[in-house]
Amino acid sequence: MALLTPLLAFLYHLPQVYKWLLKPYYIASLFMCVAFLFIRKTPGICEHLSTQREDGNSCDFDWREVEILMFLSAIVMMKNRRAITVEQHVGNIILFCKVANVILFFRLDIRLGLLYLTLCIVFLMTCKPPLYMGPEYIKYFNDKTIDEELEKDHRVTWIVEFFANWSPECQSFASVYADLSLKYNCAGLKFGKVDIGRYSEVSKKYKVSTSPLSKQLPSLVLFQGGKEVMRRPQVDKKGRAVSWTFTEENIIREFNLNELYQKSKKLGKTKGEKNERPSESQFAPVPEEEEYEAETINAMDTESKKDK
Repeated sequence: MALLTPLLAFLYHLPQVYKWLLKPYYIASLFMCVAFLFIRKTPGICEHLSTQREDGNSCDFDWREVEILMFLSAIVMMKNRRAITVEQHVGNIILFCKVANVILFFRLDIRLGLLYLTLCIVFLMTCKPPLYMGPEYIKYFNDKTIDEELEKDHRVTWIVEFFANWSPECQSFASVYADLSLKYNCAGLKFGKVDIGRYSEVSKKYKVSTSPLSKQLPSLVLFQGGKEVMRRPQVDKKGRAVSWTFTEENIIREFNLNELYQKSKKLGKTKGEKNERPSESQFAPVPEEEEYEAETINAMDTESKKDK
């Protein structure tokens, strides 16, 4: 079942997925994933490799290599049970394929292992997974604008994502968060993002750790009246993030988005009605010309009677 779920998800999204699979990052990752298989199976190369097979066939996997591949396949399936997008499924497969290749190459020949490990490090430093570029209703903050926007109108509820571009979890969550903004954004409920990997002061102020070992990326925080109301994942007393899955269903339920959206739409209508009403003058209304003349004549008659 753990293997069937990602397979069905991949087939369902295949028309959309093939476009970004053809990008340089994924093409290069594919070649790196099949590097050991290519060397082990290519005639003219595999004959010169060492093997532990009893039949001495160096162009086929030995029992230890099969054991390593099976073990890492089980880890991939366990890891993918918590994946929420196709990008995460593919990313997990790529990651553990590279780990398997490093182990297999070092076991085969330490020189090949060092060469492959060097290629992985260079690839990690120079190539980044493509960022989500789809439609969204999200406002991006910096270290100065986030506080200004939260305090601008206390009637507006904000859901803000604290993220870092280098985090695979944040990259995978980008499409989910964008879909939520398209469904629930309105005058009284808005969505924002701030890159705390770039603005470290924001991470300190809102207490979101940017450590690679931290489980706080991404973090979703709900602000009402300019103040934090709740966040996910939660952080315990020791400063450790409580494990939480960033699925669309979980976010809608935990943040009560359906009810928030209905209340926020009413707020938007109220604000619109107020803007349509004519503003009342602070001064008394000026009388019309005929009324002014009548008042003047009455005043003159009163004065003449007093003189008599």
